[in-house]
Amino acid sequence: MKIGVPKEIKTHEYRVGLTPGAVREYVVAGHGVIVETDAGAGVGATDDDYRRAGATILDSARDVFASSDMIVKVKEPQPSEWTLLRENQILFTYLHLAPDLEQAKGLLTSGCTAVAYETVTDAHGGLPLLAPMSEVAGRLAIEAAGAALRRHAGGRGLLLGGVPGVQPARVVVLGGGVVGTHAARMAVGLGAEVTILDRSLPRLRELDELFDGRVRTRFSTIDVLENEVFAADVVIGAVLVPGASAPKLVSRGMLGSMRKGAVIVDVAIDQGGCFETSRPTTHADPTYEVDGVIHYCVANMPGAVPLTSSQALNNATLPFGLALANKGFAAVLENPHLRAGLNVHRGRLTSKPVAESLGLPCSPTEQVAA
Repeated sequence: MKIGVPKEIKTHEYRVGLTPGAVREYVVAGHGVIVETDAGAGVGATDDDYRRAGATILDSARDVFASSDMIVKVKEPQPSEWTLLRENQILFTYLHLAPDLEQAKGLLTSGCTAVAYETVTDAHGGLPLLAPMSEVAGRLAIEAAGAALRRHAGGRGLLLGGVPGVQPARVVVLGGGVVGTHAARMAVGLGAEVTILDRSLPRLRELDELFDGRVRTRFSTIDVLENEVFAADVVIGAVLVPGASAPKLVSRGMLGSMRKGAVIVDVAIDQGGCFETSRPTTHADPTYEVDGVIHYCVANMPGAVPLTSSQALNNATLPFGLALANKGFAAVLENPHLRAGLNVHRGRLTSKPVAESLGLPCSPTEQVAA
C-alpha cells in the first residue's frame, strides 16, 4: 500500500503524522511512503531524513493525496484537504467530528474511509491513540494556566505553588481520566492545592490511592461543582465522552460567581468544550476574557511540543497503522478496536456517538461493509 504523509496546515501545528523512524517501519513491512516536502520540519526532520528512511518526497499535498492509498495525519483535515480525499482512500488521523458538522459533511462527500485516532479502543476499554496526547495536554494545561494567571496576562497574579507563608493557587480538575490525572500530577508537583471532580466512585478511589492523599477527590454533583468552581483560581476542563460532544458543565451564568482573573483551561475543546463560553483558540492567540475569567481553549495543545508529541503519537499509532496498511478496510472488519475507530465509510457515518451529536443517521459498520 502507498502511505501518504502531508504537512499539517492547521495554525501552529508542528506535529507530523509519521516520523522518519515510523516511515522505516512501514517501508520494511513492504509499503511505499510518500511524504510532502518539509512535513517533518516542525520536529526537526529533514526531507533527507525521510529519504534515508525509504520515503519518496513530493512537492505538494495535492500530489501526496493523489498518489496515496492511505493518508496518515495528526489533526483533522482542513477544508482545502477535504476535496483531495476520494473513495476507497483511508484517512487515519484525529477527527473530533462530534462538534464539527462541516468537516463531517466534507468527509461524507469525499467517499473516503476515515478512522479516528480518538475512538480506537484497546482490550482494556481504553483509548490508546488518544491517551498519549491526553497525557501531553494534561501536563501542558497546568503550564498554560500558570502563564495565564500572571497579572500582565489578565490573571489574578498568583504563583501556582505559592511560597512559604503564602497560600498556593486552588486548581480544580473536572474529570479524573488521563487528561485530569496528568494535569493534577503537574499541579501537585508545582505545589498547588488540587481537587479532582468525577462521577465515578471507583475512579475517585483509584485517584485517592494514586496521589496518596495529596489531592482532594469529590463526587461531582451540581452543588459540589459550583462550590469548587466558584472558589477556584484555575479550572481544568478534562471531561471526555468518547466520540461525542463534551457536556457543558460550567454555564455562562456561573462565571459571574467565579473569582475575577481566574483561569479556565478547556482541554475538551476538540469535542466542543465543557464550558458554555468556550470557543477554539490557537497558539498564536490562545486566551480571551469573558466576565472577568480568562479562557484558554487551544484546540491543538500538544502541537506546542511537537517533538515529544509526534514521538508519543507514533509509538501508539504504529501497530494500528500497519494493520490498515497490510489489510486495508479488511483490518477494520477483523479488528474490533479499529472498528471502534471507524467514523466514516463511503458517504455514511458509522459512529453512533458522532451521529447523535450531529443529528445525522448512523449506519452500522456491518451494514456499510455489505
